[in-house]
Amino acid sequence: MAELLYSVEREFAHSIDRLWHAWTNAGALETWYHPAALAVLPGSVVSEPEVGGWWTAAIDVAAHGFVAYFFGVHTAVEPRVRLSHTMLYTQSADEFAARDLTGPHHDVVVDFESRGESAWVRFSQFGELPEGQAEQAQAGMESYFDSLGAFLS
Repeated sequence: MAELLYSVEREFAHSIDRLWHAWTNAGALETWYHPAALAVLPGSVVSEPEVGGWWTAAIDVAAHGFVAYFFGVHTAVEPRVRLSHTMLYTQSADEFAARDLTGPHHDVVVDFESRGESAWVRFSQFGELPEGQAEQAQAGMESYFDSLGAFLS
């Protein structure tokens, strides 16, 4: 696996089942999978939590005049323990629709752990980014986790 760029982790006062559902159900992802100040483009989320299954999401960044399209396939799925997937990015609706997996990609590992009445999750991104962008990506994912917390509550 490529170099670790960053990871974000958080514990939530909710069950592991609720946390797993939030990460694997397309309807749930469409509700929360975005930075706190942004929103998911309705209808853009696909979640097929099985090896080889797709995941997709488009984030509307209207203030900057573009949509951030993310997509990939699951490479490992251990229910309530780990999700691993590729992640490709584009600002082209046509490229998003084509879902071409041959371009450069990152690897993502999402680890889960039940902690009694609460559950913990860690998002780790692997790959290469230009100088300074890993820190920006990490800050962005912290904001996604804020959205996840609001969704769970």
